Amino acid sequence: MVLITPNFNFNGCCEEALNLYKKAFNAEIGCMLRYSEAQKEGYDKELSDEEKRYIYHAELNLGNQRIMMCDNMDVPFTTSFSLSLTVTFDTKEEVKQTYDILKEGSTTIYPLQSTTYSSSMVVFVDKFGFRWGLMTEQSER
Repeated sequence: MVLITPNFNFNGCCEEALNLYKKAFNAEIGCMLRYSEAQKEGYDKELSDEEKRYIYHAELNLGNQRIMMCDNMDVPFTTSFSLSLTVTFDTKEEVKQTYDILKEGSTTIYPLQSTTYSSSMVVFVDKFGFRWGLMTEQSER
């Protein structure tokens, strides 16, 4: 079996994002390790005290979906809009509630609206630079 797991990379704000996504999606933090906890064989670079507090590896569980997250210090951080995550909810109230939590500091691409295929849909780039689609699959709820 093949399993695809999204991996979000941050530039020092992973813990903030982890807590925001936990709240927005009513998710569970599966694990959270800081660079100060990394084994030397896995990461043996000189770090400042601030960098030692950055997230080395975290897992967020949204229902049965796992998302991995970290503060990646090995490559320059750039934002890309070529990939996005779409989260499908049962009701339009859930879409609105989640968007209300995530919309601060975001840039809306498609505003919260009803479409032919969805009773509620919104697409935006959150304050961390990740593109999200929140929607219902049906048009009646």
